[in-house]
Amino acid sequence: MSSPTDRSRTEPRRDDRVLRATRWSGYVIAPVLFLAFVTLYGAPGATGTYFAWEINPDLTPLLMGAGYGAGVYFFYRVVTVDAWHRVHLLFPGIAVFTLAMAVATYLHWDAFNHGHFSTWLWVFLYVVTPLLIPGLWIYNRRTDPRGDTNHDRTIPSVVRWISGIVGVLLTLVLLLLFVVPELMIDSWPWAVSPLTSRVLVGWAAVFSVANLFVAFEPRWSAAKIPIESLVIWFVLLLLGFVRSWGDVEPANPLLWVVIGAITVYLIGLSVLYMLLDRD
Repeated sequence: MSSPTDRSRTEPRRDDRVLRATRWSGYVIAPVLFLAFVTLYGAPGATGTYFAWEINPDLTPLLMGAGYGAGVYFFYRVVTVDAWHRVHLLFPGIAVFTLAMAVATYLHWDAFNHGHFSTWLWVFLYVVTPLLIPGLWIYNRRTDPRGDTNHDRTIPSVVRWISGIVGVLLTLVLLLLFVVPELMIDSWPWAVSPLTSRVLVGWAAVFSVANLFVAFEPRWSAAKIPIESLVIWFVLLLLGFVRSWGDVEPANPLLWVVIGAITVYLIGLSVLYMLLDRD
């Protein structure tokens, strides 16, 4: 029979540490994401020269680049933050995204530029991270003092309920679109291929899965950095639409559903942030 001393040696310390493996992974991932951001958001019309495959129209690489830009900020905070629980919420969504990228790469390998360095960097990233990101989340969450909310503002329950419902519904829709990309290709307000449709769905899954996990997280301090990352993402997305407005079909109502949803969430998150982050 094990003694209390033996159990204390095997049980993780819930001291909210960001473990060394997690922090060092951020040091590696953030520069790679920055390179992708500069390439896609800085030169969306030159993907045939600088990226793993040629992407048309320019709007798609702009939207992809927006996600990588937000990812740079998030992993910078993973490196610099002083408590694991402050960044844990986005890890499950990022894990789903990396898995989606790996599957999309396997299914559409013929679309890639096999002679370009960026292709092999992409392959390395999405072979390693579908295992690394969920592994880090499982490994580091052992340090999370989950029940300690005595010194923290709490996210209103109505916000968490709405977040959870949106997360469930959106995740189901995205799963369908990933499995049957023709549904998106036939109706989308700008041109997408089977590969780019699956990539965009994967990006949206970061948001939908994060919404699911917010439903079970009452601590405001756990949501603050993820919300900052999402706000950066949504601002870059809207600027991407402005930069490449000629690529869209304004008469397509889905365009306004997408832009409207991004705008509503951007405003909602900004208001929530201002209300809950007061001194």
